[in-house]
Parts: sequence; structure tokens; C-alpha cells
Amino acid sequence: MRKLLLFISILTVHFGFAQEDGYKTPPRAIADLLLAKPAPAVSIDGKANWMLLMERNSYPSVEELAQPELRIAGQRINPNNYAPSRQNFINNFRLKDIKAGKEYPVSGLPLNMLAGNIAWSPDEKKIAFTNTTNKNVDLYVIDIATRKATKLNKQPLNVVLGQEFTWMDNNTVLYKTTLQPASAAPVRSLMPSGPAIQQNLGKVAPSRTYQDLIRSPYDEQLFAFYSTVQLVKNVNGVETKIGKPAIYTMYSVSPDKKFLLTRVISKPFSYLVPANGFNSTVYITDLNGKIIKTLAELPSSELSPSGYDNVLNAPRNFNWRDDEAATITWCEPLDSGIYKRKSDYHDAVYALSAPFTGETKELFKTSWRFSGISWSNEKFALVNERLAGKQSVRMSRFDPSTGQLETLLERNSTDAYGNPGNPVTEKNKYGRSVIRLTDNNTKILMNNPVGSSPKGDLPFIAKFDLATKKSEIIWRCPEGSFEYVTDIPDADKLVLLTRRESQKDMPNYFIKNLVLRIADQPITHFTNPYPQLEGISKQKITYKRADGVDLSGDLYLPKNYDPKKDGPLPVLMWAYPREFNSAADAAQIRGSEDKFTMVSYGGPVFWVTQGYAVLDNAEMPVVATDSSKKPNDNFVDQLKMNAEAAINKLAELGVGDRNRVGIGGHSYGAFMTANLLAHTNLFKAGIARSGAYNRTLTPFGFQNEDRTYWQAPDLYFSMSPFSYADKIKTPMLLIHGEMDDNPGTFPIQSERLFNAVKGHGGIVRYVTLPYEAHGYRGKENLLHMLYEQNAWLEKYVKNAGKSGNEEKKRSF
Repeated sequence: MRKLLLFISILTVHFGFAQEDGYKTPPRAIADLLLAKPAPAVSIDGKANWMLLMERNSYPSVEELAQPELRIAGQRINPNNYAPSRQNFINNFRLKDIKAGKEYPVSGLPLNMLAGNIAWSPDEKKIAFTNTTNKNVDLYVIDIATRKATKLNKQPLNVVLGQEFTWMDNNTVLYKTTLQPASAAPVRSLMPSGPAIQQNLGKVAPSRTYQDLIRSPYDEQLFAFYSTVQLVKNVNGVETKIGKPAIYTMYSVSPDKKFLLTRVISKPFSYLVPANGFNSTVYITDLNGKIIKTLAELPSSELSPSGYDNVLNAPRNFNWRDDEAATITWCEPLDSGIYKRKSDYHDAVYALSAPFTGETKELFKTSWRFSGISWSNEKFALVNERLAGKQSVRMSRFDPSTGQLETLLERNSTDAYGNPGNPVTEKNKYGRSVIRLTDNNTKILMNNPVGSSPKGDLPFIAKFDLATKKSEIIWRCPEGSFEYVTDIPDADKLVLLTRRESQKDMPNYFIKNLVLRIADQPITHFTNPYPQLEGISKQKITYKRADGVDLSGDLYLPKNYDPKKDGPLPVLMWAYPREFNSAADAAQIRGSEDKFTMVSYGGPVFWVTQGYAVLDNAEMPVVATDSSKKPNDNFVDQLKMNAEAAINKLAELGVGDRNRVGIGGHSYGAFMTANLLAHTNLFKAGIARSGAYNRTLTPFGFQNEDRTYWQAPDLYFSMSPFSYADKIKTPMLLIHGEMDDNPGTFPIQSERLFNAVKGHGGIVRYVTLPYEAHGYRGKENLLHMLYEQNAWLEKYVKNAGKSGNEEKKRSF
């Protein structure tokens, strides 16, 4: 018996079947970077008088992630407090008088505060926020004058379906409250009421692979219990109920504060789509909840046709018109929701004004898909249209007084250089944000916080001339830094609030005056949380792939590294593919080498401290080769060209050892990684986190691919690395969150790829992170993830060839 046990033990060690004990941590330099206390987030009032500084911890413990959780109707709910189970919280507030330069603590904050959902009152004299406890979600208000926080609500809030609260005026807040204590939740009977039954009676109902859906009558009971709320109006602490309890997915106050636009879910609940796609009804009510007008009965989104630019054959985009007292606008498809049906116009936009008893007015029709409207006044608005299939966007001028619609700009949505920015807004008499016109109503002030250019990202402010349809840049970030406008406290005097950083300077906020041209006024003084990264070098490198498409990436090199003296380094490349219909757009430079290096748990910068050359954001474009093709038609070949070009460039620079290169990515980047390992011998190892590897499990489309499996079965097969698991001989580390919530990236994707590679004798390791979703959060999990990645890279990349590439013994 003893010999048998010993034999089993030897087999376990040799083949890696045993579960290893406990969490591990990476090298000190990596752990310190991860756990560095982040700089406070800030929120500044519209006049730049007061700043709210919001302090937060780095990461919660896995024990916090392990709190109770219900996963129903696409929601993840903490059943004890009527709130989402996974949130990021603020732990402390401070207020700063910007002009005086003085900071103040805020009194009255709840003990062990877990705050979120920050919102200034219309007059910006108060700030509301939610505080989440183990049992309740409460609403607090900070009075700026007294710098004191006070709890406002009497009944606990219900924030299961979002929209936590809305300021109605300076003293009135709307929110949703619970109806019963959580202890009253339905109890699952050991004897079910019957089988779960779904059916379809001939309707076309394609569905994406959503997670956490309703699966049984008991799930339906739970969803109804946790999502049914009472809408409440709170005036200076006095609560008044609005209407009857219902399942609200949206509520919005009219500009004149006399009506509510609401959307209410109704049964039957869908088993195929999340809650925001359930049957619903759109109403206009008064402030007592009395129904004034039923605007639309909307069917389940499971009836939406698949494919780009197709929409549900029903009204959509319900919104208040911001420049009128009480006018509702919405759009409806003119092609039954199928864009390929020939039609001069595909959408029509309508309006209905109070008292909502008159005839609906057609405002205009669009020849592309309507995607939104931004209002200014009775003679001007901006209309946006899109064609996702052609990666095209259009901006048009609309005159509400005449009904005239005039195109101002058309471009590829992937054309970063041609992006004019976003219109600058101001508050109107209703307190609504509307487009600000300048130069006697002939121009729009535009803010582009990215400002992509051939020299890298250089944000700018411009004036867009409505007559010439051209932009004149009036300020642009100078080269050598990265600075963008976060707000414009005074548009007449061009007083700007900016956020500035450089490779050496931590991001901080400044007040800039373009008219007076006085010295910029710094209003924050955040310091570098990563002293261990001081001295590393960062540069934007550019190179071409074999077919001539220009590529770029962010190259990080270790402190004091000299390529002539130290020789080429082991390399870690990190990437995420993007699809383009235009090769010119794919070749554009994105990002800035002048940004301060901020460390994210999911990025690769950690390994510059371990002696690697790190190529982050390595461009991996997948381009349609001609008008008859789609980008994915030669997906794998283009990945190969992208990867080869990057490796060749690093070798040419003398900084990268082409025989010691690792590749990694998250989600679609993991999908890319597995494909590169299956189809090339360019890499020594790969790291694939939370990916999808078998595209037949996402049969109604994935990422930006709108063809279904039945329309393009060969494509789904050839793009799936699972189909070529027998070819994956390069060591691959698979990591996945146990509770991944992203459509398509179910953990079974990694499980099945691991088993397939293992079954063909490949070198593969699969790590499941407890309680983690698609994005990871738990401190212990993150440290262990970095440990796993570091150990994998050390063995198979940095030390490649020193002890052979075959796994003959346990590596950990």
C-alpha cells in the first residue's frame, strides 16, 4: 500500500495534477508597484472654486470579494444590501478652496466609509454621494459652506439596476428605495414549482452569449424581489413617494421640473438577455407618479436582428430636449430595423411636447443610423449618425425652426487624426448642459482631450466654423508633455482647467488663461507614487510590417540600461488587436510617450524592473485588404505580420533578444496570444488572461465580427486557437477569473483550451482566480497573478535555453 501511495505521489508531481497550497507573492519590486497608494481622484466645480479630493485604497481583499452574491438577469447583486456586489469605493473626502489654496477635512462622514456616485447639486453648493454598508445603501450630502456631511434618506436605497440618485433642484433629490428587508427574500423550495421552459414560435431571435441570466422560475422571483423599488422625492430630508412600486430601468426629470420620463420593466422576463433588454414600457408621469402618456411598449431585445447597424424594430433613444421646458424626443427605424433593406432614410426622429396630448412631430430623417442629438437653442443642434459596419460617423447641423439638416463632417470612426473633438457646453436657464456657440453664433468651441497626431497625442481646443466646416486650433498641448482640458470655467475669457503630465511629472491640475497669458496656476501637487520606476526610459517606437502598414508601440527599458554594454534583453510584448476598414487609419500613431507611467495591475510595465524590455500597446491592427473583404478574413496572417514586425524592430534597435520574447494579453488580447502560439514559433512563452478561444461558443458574433457561425463556419474555425490546440507547443500560461461576467469569455473557454493543449502534450498551466470577474480586483489574487506571470516569464523567456524548453519536472 505504501509503495502504491508513493507511486501516485510521484505521478502527481510529474504530471502536475496536485493543487498547490496558498497564495504566492511576486518579487518585492513588483509587489510594491501594485500596492502603491494611488493619488486622490478629484472633482472640481464648474467655476473652479472648490475641489473635492477622493482618497481610495489600492485593492480590496479577496475576503471582501467573497461576500454573498446573486447572479441573475445579467446583474451581480449583494443580497444583503440591494446593491451591486462588485464596486470600487472612496474611503475619504477632503475639500480644497482653490483660490485660497487651503484644504479642509469633511466632518460627519460615515464610519468605515465606502462611498461612490459623486454628484454636485445644480448650484454646486452641495455634493451628494452614496455610502454602502453590509446592510444598506444610504445617501449623504456634503454642504460646501460648512464642510459637513449629513445622511439624507430615511428608507435604504435600492441601486440594483443603477441610476442611484438624481438632483432635481438644489434642495431636492430623487432616488429608489427598498420595499422590504433583505431577510424577506423568497426562499428556494426543495420541490420546484415545475421545469424551466423556454420556447420560440418561429421568430428570429439571435442572442449573444450573455452571462448570469435568469434560468428558472425561482430566479424570476428573486429578480422581481430585488429590483422592484419605490421612487422617492426627498426635499430637505422629507421623503415623498412617487407613484407605485415598479422595476425602473430609467427615470429622468424634464427641464422645467414638472414631469418624469420613466422606463419600467414588465413580465415575462427573458431567459436570453439581461435586464436592460427585457420587455418594458416608456411613460411620462407627473411628479406624483400619475401617468400622463404611455409613449411606447418595447419588446424584449432578444428579438433584435444580428448584424451591424441592425436595431430592434421599435422606438429608441428617448430623451428630454434640453433647450425646451418639456419636450420628449426619440427615433424609430424606417427599415424595420434591417439596415440592408434599401431605403433613402433609415431612421426618423420625433418630438412630443407638454401637455403630450397633441400630434407627434417629425423633426428629421437620417440616411444612416441615428445615434444622438446635442441641443443648443431653438435654431441649432448637432445630430450624430453612424454606420458601424463601415466604421463611419457623421455630424450634422440641425435647425429646429426650419427642420433643415446639413452635414458638417463625415469621417471614419477609426480616423483618430480627423476627430474634431466634443462640443463645449454651458448651463442654460433650465440648468441643462447645451452646446455653447461662439463668435456671434458662427462657431462651436470643441475640446479634444486626446488630439491624436503624427507626433503622438497632443490634445487641443479648437473653434469649428459652421460655414467653412473647418477647425481652427486655438490651443494645443506642446510637445514634451501631455496636457488636456478637463473643464472650461470661463469660456468668454478662455479660462481652462487642465490636467498635465510628462514622463517625469505626476499628473496634476492647473488653471490656464489663454487671453491674459499669465502663468499657469497649479491647484494640485500630487507626488510620484512609484519612485522605483525613476530612471526607466519610455519611448514611442514606429516600424512597418511586411505589407507596408505602419505600426507603433510603447517601449520601456530598465534603469541605466545600455544596449551596447548590456546587450539585448528578454522581451515582454503586450497587445490587443483592433479591426480597421482603412489601412491609413490603422497606421496612425496612438498614445503619447510623454505620459507619466501609471501602473495598472493588468499591464506589463512591472517587468521593466526585472530586466526585460517591455513593449506595451504593441499595435495589432487587423485590416480589410480591399472593399470586398472584412478585417477578419485573414486575421491570423495579419497577427503574424504585426508580431514579426515588432520583434524585428526590437532586434534592430539592439534592445530585444529575438530568441527570448514573450507575448501576453487580456480578453481579446488573450485570444490573440493563443492564436500566435498556435500559428507561429516567434515566442518562447505566452500569457493569456480571461480569453475566449473557441468561437463556436460565441456563434452570433464576437468583438467586431458581425457574421454568425452559420454564415461563416470556416472563419469561426480558423480564428479559434482551440481548433489548433495540437499545434500549441510554446509554453502557455492561462489565467481566468472564476466568476467572469463578460459576454463570451466564460471560464469554460480556458478550461477547454487547457485540457486540449494538455491532451496533446503541450506545456500549459491554468490558474483560476477565486471570486474574480472579467476584471480582477482582489489584492491576494492580483499578487498571485503577478507571481505566476513572473515565474512563467523567468523560466520560459528570460532563462530560455538554459535548462531546455520541455517540462520534465514541476516548475513551481
